[in-house]
Amino acid sequence: MKIAVVCANGKAGRLIVKEAADRGLDVTAVVRGENRTQARQVLQKDLYDLTAEVLKDFDVVVDAFGAWTEESLPGHSTSLAHLCDILSGTQTRLLVVGGAGSLYVNPEHTVCVADGPDFPDAFKPLAAAMAEALSQLRKRKDVRWTYISPAGDFQAEGARTGRYILGGEELTLNSRGESVISYADYAIAMIDEAVKGDHIQERISVVRE
Repeated sequence: MKIAVVCANGKAGRLIVKEAADRGLDVTAVVRGENRTQARQVLQKDLYDLTAEVLKDFDVVVDAFGAWTEESLPGHSTSLAHLCDILSGTQTRLLVVGGAGSLYVNPEHTVCVADGPDFPDAFKPLAAAMAEALSQLRKRKDVRWTYISPAGDFQAEGARTGRYILGGEELTLNSRGESVISYADYAIAMIDEAVKGDHIQERISVVRE
């Protein structure tokens, strides 16, 4: 199995690369600058310069793109659309590092985490941008995508426990009533999905057990 991790130098991307490398998988880091990951194979390209020809030999492409500033937030949609366009009609799977704000909190799927009164105002623009990207992704029937949302409390420096619960479209709590997962445990779930490949054109979610 050949895996490419796009935007691999980010916090999530580096741990996803590490998880894949530690399992002995053939992983390539796609980075704009100097490689800061454990990947032995490196593709130095901007995301928007990637082409169908460049990615044709990969079984899985992981989109670890992240944008945080107001002017860069639309990049969540434009970058994902670009990857979808160049993977359109191929057997290559596209796994997306998603957000938690768009997870539903009711069975009718009409209210999201980001709609709650306690959702921080500072994160609302990011949540809205990522929700829009997911909305556009759902329309792509020509791409073998999977969107993976983390728990509400997504901890960059959290411990790697090796245990997680796989959920679906709704916010899932663990046995302690928590919605939390570390980047390291999220990386485990991401690579598990890459290897098993059984959630085509679905949004799934993960929480620490």
